[in-house]
Amino acid sequence: MNSNTALVLFSGGQDSTTCLAWALGNFAHVETIGFNYGQRHLAEMGARPVIRAAIAGIERWSGRLGEDHILPINVMSAIGGTALTDNMKIEMGRDGLPTTFVPGRNIFFLAAAAALGYRRGISDLVGGMCETDFSGYPDCRDETIKATARSLSLGLAREVRIHTPLMWIDKAATWKMAEDLGGKALVDLIIQETVTCYNGVPTPRDWGKGCGECPACALRAQGYAKYRAA
Repeated sequence: MNSNTALVLFSGGQDSTTCLAWALGNFAHVETIGFNYGQRHLAEMGARPVIRAAIAGIERWSGRLGEDHILPINVMSAIGGTALTDNMKIEMGRDGLPTTFVPGRNIFFLAAAAALGYRRGISDLVGGMCETDFSGYPDCRDETIKATARSLSLGLAREVRIHTPLMWIDKAATWKMAEDLGGKALVDLIIQETVTCYNGVPTPRDWGKGCGECPACALRAQGYAKYRAA
């Protein structure tokens, strides 16, 4: 087990890119993992290698970024019933959650990441879950993440540590964290290359790539405006 290595859940969006930078600043070696679960917004997955290559070229993190892993988790698209995998309208559902909620998605992701980490001797996982700026997803809650870490530690018979550097900050503070971690180079990279859009539309905007209409784009744009005004 290597306590100086972290495995980052890296989607290719703003939050996971910021978390990747955080991990590179806190661990000697960092690997990344992405998931193909039948999501409609596959543009994020296409952005991943570009972002990784750019981050690897930032001098302060030279030599720290290791292997990338992509795992298929087709069970979520097979279950369906969500606007992120099916052709559904993005709106509030009858259960009080938005139709973009993929039941148990983060739990699936963390379990798969922990299993890969087990094989690679990595016990530290890093994810962009956030309870401050989120869409009401119960699997983003701090309590859920802590319970998942406990369950994984028991199930793997070794400690699994899940780091969530964005858990208690809003989107404006996420932009500021990126600036503090990687300076203008990282902020520019996030604007130019990351895709945080439920519709997966990579249209360039002042704040990044997206359709400019979905809840994810609205949250990102509002956070960027607040960050620039500070």
